Amino acid sequence: MRIITWNCNMAFRKKADFILTYNPDILIVPECENPDKLLFSINTPKPTDVLWFGKNNSKGLAIFSYSNFRLTLLENHNQDLQMIIPVAVTDGQFDFNLFAIWANNPTDRDGQYIEQVWKAVQYYSALLKDTKTILVGDFNSNTIWDKKHREGNHSNLVKLLEGRGIFSTYHIYHKQTQGTEVHPTLYMYRHRDKPYHIDYCFASKDLLNKVSSVEVGDFDKWIIHSDHVPVIITFDN
Repeated sequence: MRIITWNCNMAFRKKADFILTYNPDILIVPECENPDKLLFSINTPKPTDVLWFGKNNSKGLAIFSYSNFRLTLLENHNQDLQMIIPVAVTDGQFDFNLFAIWANNPTDRDGQYIEQVWKAVQYYSALLKDTKTILVGDFNSNTIWDKKHREGNHSNLVKLLEGRGIFSTYHIYHKQTQGTEVHPTLYMYRHRDKPYHIDYCFASKDLLNKVSSVEVGDFDKWIIHSDHVPVIITFDN
């Protein structure tokens, strides 16, 4: 199983062919237009299932399946946490819960970025039972930006998830420490000299031991398409 998260920086319909060469089973795309606007070319692979969320038809959060996996929004979805989407992923043999994330809610005065994920982990705590759980997407956050006076900062979120047996696949696979990552996922304003790691895939222990690779896209290849590069996580079946 391959999961890819890539903030496409809008106009996904013009960029899908590039990311789909990596053959995702599930693709998370922040800043994707509404599916009604996704007019792909005839040769572009078409998703087998799709969920989309957002108020701006040009810039929302999309979850695509390009496999037998079906995507079902969980009934307890908290719409106040606009871009933290709980999804049941099923194929009849391998089922798990996936939280697709674009931490971006300007209407929440209490915190529009990592605070959204912090709130979601509290709200969905019954679903985070250290079994077949993945949180993946654009967290818009890194330990280097921790606000010490805020409980819901990046470092505390990582600790909270680890306490539930959920760990960052990138940091485990590449033996990295939060805040000192050597593979950026965002180049602010598309500048090579403004690199940050803000896109993540966290997985519960029972899935973590199935991770066979975690790849981060290269600046030179992806910068013409987006200020983000993809994060590609492959799990053994």
